Amino acid sequence: MSGIRPPLDLLIAAPRGFCAGVDRAIRIVELAIGKYGAPVYVRHEIVHNKFVVDSLKAKGAIFVDELDQVPDGAPVVFSAHGVPKAIPAKAAERGLDYLDATCPLVSKVHRQAERLVASGKHILFIGHAGHPEVIGTFGQVPEGAMTLVETVEDAEAVAPADPANLAFLTQTTLSVDDTAAVLGVLKRRFPAILAPGPDDICYATSNRQSAVKAIAPLVDLVLVIGAPNSSNSLRLVEVAERNGTPAYLVQRGDDLDFAWFAGARSVGITAGASAPELLVRELVDRIAEHFEVSEREVETVAEQVVFKLPRGLEAA
Repeated sequence: MSGIRPPLDLLIAAPRGFCAGVDRAIRIVELAIGKYGAPVYVRHEIVHNKFVVDSLKAKGAIFVDELDQVPDGAPVVFSAHGVPKAIPAKAAERGLDYLDATCPLVSKVHRQAERLVASGKHILFIGHAGHPEVIGTFGQVPEGAMTLVETVEDAEAVAPADPANLAFLTQTTLSVDDTAAVLGVLKRRFPAILAPGPDDICYATSNRQSAVKAIAPLVDLVLVIGAPNSSNSLRLVEVAERNGTPAYLVQRGDDLDFAWFAGARSVGITAGASAPELLVRELVDRIAEHFEVSEREVETVAEQVVFKLPRGLEAA
């Protein structure tokens, strides 16, 4: 590119980036390191973001896949996505000091699952197979008490043993529109299916999708900062594309391919719930190396949610 930088308008979605659950989970790891000293072990990525994970590693966190990899006597933190009941039980059995960084909104789904199963309901759980949150939620109830429904096709095909005695729950980081379509089928096929009460899709997921819907029609391209294994970030890409705007997921500013910008006069930027604001600024700075940028934030709702820390860490 020549020395003359063409103009480019940046519309930055708000809200974006860290949600209260992610903020809390990261703080738990940091406070645990302060309380116990390094190393503190963390089972699975605390949140789905490489930058965050690497930053915590540098402070003294060691990330492991399974509890068996945590040495006796070492403190361990469980990730924001939640874990099956057997994990804290096993940690207690081994006498490990553990801290549960499960997002309170995920914990709410866990308790709903327990209550519904205790009342005799079979749960149709809308989510993505293999996602840690889904594994954690299924691990709250006896095997066979829930059936996973991923798509509209699954909803049309599912054949529960007692169709008149059903309830549904959802993963917290789903597409609002996709989930509505799946629920539409389930409610048509099983009119008596019991809703859990307030929507299980978390406020941050819904708000970030709404913010992308607001900016996508106004720009030529949308960039979503997030990890490829981050469900809520992938949904933001889909939301932009469904609104007719090309969208790309990037983890860092260096991931940009400036061929994407050909003919673009305006670009939308957002970040998944696990991506820190630092990465947004890094992305803007990278774009500014090639364009004369002007920035405008488009806020659709103000977020003021804060979650309490676990007992024992408040004063750490």
